[in-house]
Amino acid sequence: MNRPTILPTAPAEASAGRRNMALLIQLRWLAVGGQLATIGVVTGLMDIRLPLAPLIAAVAMLIAINFASLALLRRGRAVTNAELTAALLFDVAALAWQLHHSGGLANPFASLFLLQVVIGAILLTPRSSWGIVVATLIAIGVLTADPTPLVLPAPYADDPMGLYLKGSLVCFLLIAVLLVAFVTRISRNLRDRDAALAASRQRAAEEDHIVRMGLLASGAAHELGTPLSTLSVLIGDWKAAPAIVRNSELQDDLADMDAAVRRCKAIVSGILMSAGEARGEAPQLTSMRNFLTALVEESRAGRMPGTVVFNDLFGPDIAIVSDPALRQVIGNVLDNASEVSPEWIAVTASRDGGMAVIEISDQGPGFSDEMIDRFGQPYSSTKGRPGGGLGLFLLVNVLRKLGGSASVSNRDSGGAMVRIMLPIASVAAEGEPA
Repeated sequence: MNRPTILPTAPAEASAGRRNMALLIQLRWLAVGGQLATIGVVTGLMDIRLPLAPLIAAVAMLIAINFASLALLRRGRAVTNAELTAALLFDVAALAWQLHHSGGLANPFASLFLLQVVIGAILLTPRSSWGIVVATLIAIGVLTADPTPLVLPAPYADDPMGLYLKGSLVCFLLIAVLLVAFVTRISRNLRDRDAALAASRQRAAEEDHIVRMGLLASGAAHELGTPLSTLSVLIGDWKAAPAIVRNSELQDDLADMDAAVRRCKAIVSGILMSAGEARGEAPQLTSMRNFLTALVEESRAGRMPGTVVFNDLFGPDIAIVSDPALRQVIGNVLDNASEVSPEWIAVTASRDGGMAVIEISDQGPGFSDEMIDRFGQPYSSTKGRPGGGLGLFLLVNVLRKLGGSASVSNRDSGGAMVRIMLPIASVAAEGEPA
């Protein structure tokens, strides 16, 4: 079977700010570990005296900032540009404080300011990014004013430049690794955010399209009500006409006409009831099995016996509130299937946890690759008639409002299949367990 195309119910909205804050927390933990390791190597192996109290205080401040950032993430809401800016400013201040007590700009790790400038340029707005640049320049200016010099022991005091170059090499490697590791992840977060924003704009355009279609359909339904009522009256008069009463063939034709007009009136009434909201304005209490059975029986009306097969695998029935809009869009899928496969349609109802699964299969030509790629988009149809392709579009959007989803695929044995995933809780009657 071809891999189905699934349209998600609700676009995942990206929380790039939260993920970027999480990356900053990870970077800060690495900084804490690296600083403690550096202090241990410098004081233990290299025997260089360092003012441990202020350096350890800076590490403690970074740990406190991390716990505050974690508390910020636990709120569950988006992280703002101001909060990211504040976090980076704390990092700049901590680095400046440590450098001030370990040689100032003579310390090769002063180049770490560049890492914070690059991260700020990627994460923050232009104004905030320049704010980080200004903060680093101020920090560098402060470091030129009476920093605490390092007292080097004899092996290093003879060649301080050699020690500086070795430290610069270590700093370069550290910056390069961190930039590759973190900036690429940050860029991926930003790409995910842009994709989510594009999906949100697409959904907004689709919902605006649905509103306009709903207004048009509502107006058309009002306009069609009068002629349909007139046709119904005329058919009733013809049935009672003496010249037609005795003609059984004409009576059968009039009965078919009357059934067709009643169905049109029911469709018009359904449009008027469900215009605007996914849950119609006149919901009815029923059960899931009765709801599905009614859809199948309506599809079977006027067709040869055995052409619509209903596989009821749903299990224990459950009370639901019948949704006219949902009934209509599923009926549209059945109508589409009957057009391409008049000899056979299969409807399979099952249950997967809290989801009702409805599969509608046919023996038609199936979906083209283009149709599968454009699934859920308006006016995507193989029928080639103006205004076609709205059935699946409406299905997807009605399901989206109910928290469900739909997918399409081609069957191995030929034909197409539309799979509907409907959260039972979204239609369950009040007090009914999902």
